[in-house]
Amino acid sequence: MDTRGGGDVTLELLMSVFSRRIVDLQKLILIRGVPSATQGTELGEVDRALRTLDHYLSNIKAYLQREAEALPKAKALIELSIQQQQTLQQISTNLPARLPGNDCHVDLSGPRFCALSSPNKEKKGKGPPPRWYINVDELSSLSSYMRGRLTLEKLNSAIDEMATFALANARLLAAPRKKLGEDLAEKVLELRDIAALQSVKGKHFFLETDMRGPTLKLDNTGKAILTVFRHLGRINEFRTGRQRVLVLLKA
Repeated sequence: MDTRGGGDVTLELLMSVFSRRIVDLQKLILIRGVPSATQGTELGEVDRALRTLDHYLSNIKAYLQREAEALPKAKALIELSIQQQQTLQQISTNLPARLPGNDCHVDLSGPRFCALSSPNKEKKGKGPPPRWYINVDELSSLSSYMRGRLTLEKLNSAIDEMATFALANARLLAAPRKKLGEDLAEKVLELRDIAALQSVKGKHFFLETDMRGPTLKLDNTGKAILTVFRHLGRINEFRTGRQRVLVLLKA
C-alpha cells in the first residue's frame, strides 16, 4: 500500500485495512466451491492462516485499546510532574546558600564558622542549635527602614553564625574542667549561671560578646540584624549582670 503524499498511516488504519481484507477473503472462500480434494486442502490452509492472522490482529487491537485508556493518566502524571518541578524550583530559589550538615570541630578558644556536627554529640539530647532561616516573604514584610541594606543571604548567614556561637557555648558547658584553660574557666562559670536561669534552661544561647563573625558582629550592621531577628521572633534577649544574653528560638 503506497502512503506517499497521503500523510502518516496509523497502526489503527492498517489494522482496519487488514480486517477488511480478511473478511473479503473469508467471503471468497465461502462463495467458491471445492471442486477437488486438493483444492479443498489448499483452501483449508488459507482459512487457517487467515484465522491466525485475525487472532493476532485482535490481540493488537486489545493492546492499542489498553494504551489508549492509559494515555489520559500518563498526561495527568506529566502535568503533575511539571507542577512539582515548578514548586521545587521555587523552594530552591528561597534556600540559603549555606545549610547545616557538615561536621564542625570548634576550638575551645573561640568559635569557627561552619556547619553543625552530629546532633548525637550534644549533651542530654539537647539537639543542635535551631537554624530558623528567614524567607523571602518575611524579608518583604519588613519596613524599608528596618530592612535597610540587609539581604536574605546576609540575614541567613547571620542565622548560621548565631547557631555556631551557641554551639561553641554548649560545648564549653559540656567540656570536662580539666580540659579548660584558666582563660576559659571564668567564662564557663558565667555560662553555667546563665544556663541555669529558668528563661534559658534547655535552650541554646550566646552572649553579645560572642558576636565576632564575618556577618554578625558588634557594629551597626550587627545591631540592625538583631533588630530584625527580634522583630521576626528568631531570638529572645535579656540582660543578666554585665552580660547581654541572646536565646535562639525554634520555629
